[in-house]
Amino acid sequence: MPIVEVKDVRKSFGQNEILKGVSFDIDPGQVVAIIGRSGSGKSTMLRCLNGLETVNAGSIRVAGHELDAGGRHVRELRRDVGMVFQSYNLFPHLTVEENIRLAPRIVRELPEDEIAAIVERVLSQVGLLDKREAYPEQLSGGQQQRVAIARSLAMEPQVMLFDEVTSALDPELTREVLRVMEQLAASGMTMVLVTHEMEFARRMAHQTIFMHQGKVHEAGPSAEIFGTPKTPELQQFLSAGAIK
Repeated sequence: MPIVEVKDVRKSFGQNEILKGVSFDIDPGQVVAIIGRSGSGKSTMLRCLNGLETVNAGSIRVAGHELDAGGRHVRELRRDVGMVFQSYNLFPHLTVEENIRLAPRIVRELPEDEIAAIVERVLSQVGLLDKREAYPEQLSGGQQQRVAIARSLAMEPQVMLFDEVTSALDPELTREVLRVMEQLAASGMTMVLVTHEMEFARRMAHQTIFMHQGKVHEAGPSAEIFGTPKTPELQQFLSAGAIK
């Protein structure tokens, strides 16, 4: 059974239709990259997967939770689906540990000893145990993004969504964050990435979805998508120098 099922999803903002009948499935443990030009609908699609945008038509099922145009079951969905954004969205007045503790305490209502064990584990995963008492302003951009990943992991999600998480980082900090994502992929986490890091997508994603003008224009195993693109649009996109 796919852990993500998207069927004929349509989404408009006013008169502007962004998603024009998008469909795809993702199996448990897969890493899937969504690529495409700005304005192709890829980030909107990702936000629909987490219920941040309600769809106008079609259906989405993620980790057993059904989402439709009514926007039902969003709260339940977010217990099982983590999302990491381009902007880190950390609370500046809270330490790293306090940022991570919030959701397990408030949403999952876990006891403090269990939360403490989770904090220890997720900070170890992202290599930031020594920063648990630091405030966000004391961290580099790469470290803040790794804390944001740890905060999502603390909810023990079944699926992780990443929306251009390295686009605000310089190359060295980008490598920091991508290493953490590689480790997550190796652990079997189901991951959906909207990314402009083409080499990372080619190397790490089992499947790649190329979106163009609000539709899935081409999709398949990453080796095929990047090795032998079938459509002129994907050929042009890849030849623009995205892969180095």
